[in-house]
Amino acid sequence: MQIYDLLKQDHEEVKALLTELVNLAEDDDYHSVLIDQIASALIPHSRAEESVFYNTIRAVDSDTGEVMHGYKEHIEAEGILRTLQALDKTDMSWKATAVKLKEALDHHVVEEESKIFAQGHRIFTAEEAESIGEAFVELKGKIVLQGGLANTFELVKNLMPPRLINKLSNFSASGRSGSAGV
Repeated sequence: MQIYDLLKQDHEEVKALLTELVNLAEDDDYHSVLIDQIASALIPHSRAEESVFYNTIRAVDSDTGEVMHGYKEHIEAEGILRTLQALDKTDMSWKATAVKLKEALDHHVVEEESKIFAQGHRIFTAEEAESIGEAFVELKGKIVLQGGLANTFELVKNLMPPRLINKLSNFSASGRSGSAGV
């Protein structure tokens, strides 16, 4: 399956969870379950998407404005999600933050599916989009198993210039400590 179809499936899943969340009453305890499900779906999706889709675009196309804007929106949405999780854990009012997250992600999905997907269609063949999709599925599965700190490291790594990402990946895989020399 092409990367575009896989990303759309994930987008629909998260949008459905967010719609269910914002439609709950403030005192409905099920909101905690939904917040956990949203985080479990959104974080691996974002990291894998950045790594295999956004970074592949960055590596082959000099027009990176939309992709970098997508990163910015991922960071903003993740910040709102973390706030929502904190509010949930402290039994504080969560509804307004859930609505804010839904609005931010709805906006992001519309932009991504129109602008970034169009850029991908312009530069990738159908076979390449299929290969990127396979890499996305594989990486997303691995990211699900990682903890929060590893996912934060992945976000920072994904934002680096493409020529440095491999150097950093090779360094971290080697298990050495100290500076990466980059």
